[in-house]
Amino acid sequence: MVKLLSSLVIFISLSIHAQQLGDTSFKPKNTMRTFATSQSPVVLLDEAHHNFHTMDGRYRPFVDILESDGYLVEKQTEKFTKATLARADILIISNALHIKNVENWDLPNYSAFSRNEIEIVYQWVKDGGSLFLIADHMPFPKAAEDMAAIFGFQFNNGYVEELTNKAQLFAVNKGTLLAHPILKGSGIKEEITSVKAFTGQAFLSPPNAKPLLVFGDSAMSYMPEKSWGFPADTPEISVEGWNQGATLEFDKGRIVVFGEAAMFTAQVSGKEKMKMGVIAEGAEQNEQFLLNIMHWLSRKI
Repeated sequence: MVKLLSSLVIFISLSIHAQQLGDTSFKPKNTMRTFATSQSPVVLLDEAHHNFHTMDGRYRPFVDILESDGYLVEKQTEKFTKATLARADILIISNALHIKNVENWDLPNYSAFSRNEIEIVYQWVKDGGSLFLIADHMPFPKAAEDMAAIFGFQFNNGYVEELTNKAQLFAVNKGTLLAHPILKGSGIKEEITSVKAFTGQAFLSPPNAKPLLVFGDSAMSYMPEKSWGFPADTPEISVEGWNQGATLEFDKGRIVVFGEAAMFTAQVSGKEKMKMGVIAEGAEQNEQFLLNIMHWLSRKI
């Protein structure tokens, strides 16, 4: 626990949710559109479940990256029904919350989705839809736990820390970024060799999933009662070999699951305007990684 505090306490001061802001000056590096306007896949970004990341907020840079590649991104402001998902090619859910946890991230944490919504998304994916499910550290794993579980993923409602990898870099040469068509992209310019994450959670994937980001032997998950509070008796568990990113081909559909959200956007945090996400040092390939993920979901890869 002492080792955890030595690094996480520093991060806490920069990660209080009110201090994380989308970088309004961000411009995507990508200048080549994969999709012409007439071919644009329709992407629905969930904003119907008190989401921490929204199109006009912390995920504006995320949306800018997708739009630079030709995706048509729309807000999904209604609960999931067959009708609301009928027009979507890709559904993105990032850091949904139950209303009880919007202002209070301490335990207990509640599911953001009704059972009916979960079953509708399940059937939509089974019929050929593509789901990008992102749930960061506590309380977000609990909010999305049931949505993940119906596809076989087991979320851990905690904070992950890798004691010998404080930079939280996942790399091919370290064996923590695993071989996958997403890493190859469609050419040498799109090849991914390392990506950077920012805390988040660890999860277990079903046997037929393909892990992308895998934690090393020093990874621990800490599960406090209070958000960002780590007393000495905080429950902890080794998450060596657990995932922070994985994919699953599910009947006719495709699923990408990630236990970290900031790595796919551009944020500044705290008075020091610390750079997080695709603009952070060590995250130079994160933007292309996001595009490759979207290409896999849209079946360009």
